[in-house]
Amino acid sequence: MFDKLSTDFASKACEQHLATTRAIVRAPRRAPLPFAQPDIDDHDIDAVTEVLRSGWLTTGSRVAAFEGLFAERIGVRNAIALNSATAALHLALDAAGLERGDEVVVPTMTFTACAEVVRYFDATPVLVDIEPGSLCISVDALAAAITERTRAVIPVHMGGGPARMDEIMAIAASSGVAVVEDAAHAFPATYRGRAIGSIGHMAAFSFYVTKTITTGEGGMLVTDNDSYAERVRSMSLHGMSRDAWNRYAGAGTWKYDVVAPGFKYNMTDLAAALGISQLKKSDRMAERRKEIARRYSAELELYPELQVPEADPRDSHAWHLYVLRLRTDVCGVGRDQFIEELSLRGIKASVHFIPIHRFTYYRGKYGYVDEQFPVASAEAERILSLPIYPSMSDHDIDDVIWAVTDTIETHRR
Repeated sequence: MFDKLSTDFASKACEQHLATTRAIVRAPRRAPLPFAQPDIDDHDIDAVTEVLRSGWLTTGSRVAAFEGLFAERIGVRNAIALNSATAALHLALDAAGLERGDEVVVPTMTFTACAEVVRYFDATPVLVDIEPGSLCISVDALAAAITERTRAVIPVHMGGGPARMDEIMAIAASSGVAVVEDAAHAFPATYRGRAIGSIGHMAAFSFYVTKTITTGEGGMLVTDNDSYAERVRSMSLHGMSRDAWNRYAGAGTWKYDVVAPGFKYNMTDLAAALGISQLKKSDRMAERRKEIARRYSAELELYPELQVPEADPRDSHAWHLYVLRLRTDVCGVGRDQFIEELSLRGIKASVHFIPIHRFTYYRGKYGYVDEQFPVASAEAERILSLPIYPSMSDHDIDDVIWAVTDTIETHRR
């Protein structure tokens, strides 16, 4: 009886809300709202232009400054600027000593880079399921996956919401494995008052164009471990000795040594200049993301067909993504069609993520099937990500809410 009354009340509330919303809006937008868009202003453009005019475009003083500012912001001793978060994950595993035949535990609900970098070493990515609430790595699944061959775990802070780092660190400590935080979504999130990136042994941040701050393409590896940092810095530039970094500067030298066969992962001063400018306004951008998430949740949680994302009040969510879930048992339209319906209403949405175990390579290589990952496999059928970025106007937010609720109402059973 209570459930029926609750459902009836929710439905009436939705009807009243829909009537109000439709009275305000809406014709389709003249131009579609992009799913993501960087927040670039004149200060950003001036910062990059200044580097172009300086005559020094590659790794130099701007990179060093960006590294120092970012390390201070996260609260770690070392930050190494790189050309992507994928590079940061790769070099983190190298610093942790990953070798052929080793294993790395990775949540299946993440971007392919997390498993890809493990394969660079001819090591095995051991995929595990996720938590149904946060969509982050399942602590129980992680504990069960640890073997004598496990060298590292990569917890992903999904969408900018922190994983359960206390339990993850405890499991890692008891088994002697390295924790490499995938913080690609998670600047400037916090977990129990600690900055994401300062908890694991190493962390990888992304500054891709869609992320919470951008350098166009770019990433950062952070760590309190000086030995890890020294290895990462060297391997990010062909395995050269530290002296090579300044070989073209006034005080530099043409002489250098190569200590290992490294990679070409360094960040340019052009990218770092943009990163510094973005970092200066990151608090404002983070607050705007939170405002948009609050608006979405306040409006969309009224609809029984929808499940809004969780945010633990003890933590601070970065809101890189706003992952909405359809309650497929009561929703009159499937996820794929839902995204098409939003597009017809001028709103571009996306999906984060297709679980790694569903990709042809990983199915063929390791024989993964949906039944091994019941949570991720079920959630993958009902998740969609709505636009959320600082340059969205209040009208843009209204358009997204209307497109979602109108789609629900149009297809209501």
